[in-house]
Amino acid sequence: MAESTLTSKGQITIPKRVREALGLETGDRMSFRVREDGVVEMVPETLDVMSLFGILKPRKRGVSLEDMEEAISREAFGK
Repeated sequence: MAESTLTSKGQITIPKRVREALGLETGDRMSFRVREDGVVEMVPETLDVMSLFGILKPRKRGVSLEDMEEAISREAFGK
Protein backbone atom coordinates (compact mmCIF):
# COMPACT_ATOMS: atom_id res chain seq x y z
CA MET A 1 0.00 0.00 0.00
CA ALA A 2 1.25 3.52 -0.83
CA GLU A 3 1.45 6.04 2.01
CA SER A 4 1.78 9.80 2.30
CA THR A 5 2.05 12.34 5.14
CA LEU A 6 -0.23 15.35 5.60
CA THR A 7 1.70 18.63 5.94
CA SER A 8 0.81 21.51 8.28
CA LYS A 9 -0.72 23.24 5.24
CA GLY A 10 -3.07 20.31 4.62
CA GLN A 11 -1.16 19.06 1.58
CA ILE A 12 -0.08 15.56 0.65
CA THR A 13 2.24 14.18 -1.99
CA ILE A 14 0.55 11.55 -4.12
CA PRO A 15 2.91 8.58 -4.25
CA LYS A 16 4.52 7.88 -7.64
CA ARG A 17 2.84 4.45 -7.96
CA VAL A 18 -0.58 6.07 -7.53
CA ARG A 19 0.20 8.91 -9.97
CA GLU A 20 1.34 6.39 -12.57
CA ALA A 21 -1.70 4.16 -12.03
CA LEU A 22 -4.04 7.13 -12.54
CA GLY A 23 -2.00 8.59 -15.39
CA LEU A 24 -1.56 11.87 -13.50
CA GLU A 25 0.77 14.61 -14.66
CA THR A 26 1.76 18.01 -13.28
CA GLY A 27 -1.21 20.40 -13.39
CA ASP A 28 -3.91 17.71 -13.49
CA ARG A 29 -7.01 18.42 -11.41
CA MET A 30 -8.41 15.95 -8.89
CA SER A 31 -11.70 15.66 -7.07
CA PHE A 32 -12.25 13.87 -3.78
CA ARG A 33 -15.51 12.16 -2.85
CA VAL A 34 -16.22 10.84 0.62
CA ARG A 35 -18.57 7.85 0.45
CA GLU A 36 -21.06 7.00 3.20
CA ASP A 37 -18.83 4.11 4.33
CA GLY A 38 -15.96 6.60 4.97
CA VAL A 39 -13.88 5.61 1.95
CA VAL A 40 -12.42 8.58 0.06
CA GLU A 41 -12.31 8.32 -3.73
CA MET A 42 -9.73 10.37 -5.58
CA VAL A 43 -10.79 10.92 -9.19
CA PRO A 44 -8.78 12.64 -11.94
CA GLU A 45 -10.81 15.51 -13.42
CA THR A 46 -8.41 16.63 -16.12
CA LEU A 47 -9.20 15.13 -19.50
CA ASP A 48 -6.97 14.86 -22.50
CA VAL A 49 -8.61 16.76 -25.37
CA MET A 50 -8.27 13.74 -27.65
CA SER A 51 -10.23 11.62 -25.16
CA LEU A 52 -13.25 13.79 -26.00
CA PHE A 53 -13.11 12.90 -29.70
CA GLY A 54 -16.42 11.44 -30.83
CA ILE A 55 -18.31 12.26 -27.63
CA LEU A 56 -20.61 14.65 -29.48
CA LYS A 57 -22.61 13.53 -32.46
CA PRO A 58 -22.74 15.82 -35.47
CA ARG A 59 -25.86 17.91 -35.71
CA LYS A 60 -28.18 16.94 -38.50
CA ARG A 61 -28.90 19.72 -40.88
CA GLY A 62 -32.56 20.65 -40.83
CA VAL A 63 -32.89 21.22 -44.57
CA SER A 64 -30.94 19.75 -47.44
CA LEU A 65 -29.87 21.77 -50.46
CA GLU A 66 -32.37 19.85 -52.56
CA ASP A 67 -35.18 20.70 -50.14
CA MET A 68 -34.27 24.41 -50.29
CA GLU A 69 -34.16 24.40 -54.10
CA GLU A 70 -37.54 22.66 -54.22
CA ALA A 71 -39.08 25.20 -51.83
CA ILE A 72 -37.65 28.11 -53.83
CA SER A 73 -38.94 26.60 -57.05
CA ARG A 74 -42.43 26.11 -55.55
CA GLU A 75 -42.57 29.72 -54.39
CA ALA A 76 -41.06 31.17 -57.55
CA PHE A 77 -43.14 29.19 -60.01
CA GLY A 78 -46.23 28.51 -57.87
CA LYS A 79 -45.92 24.72 -58.19
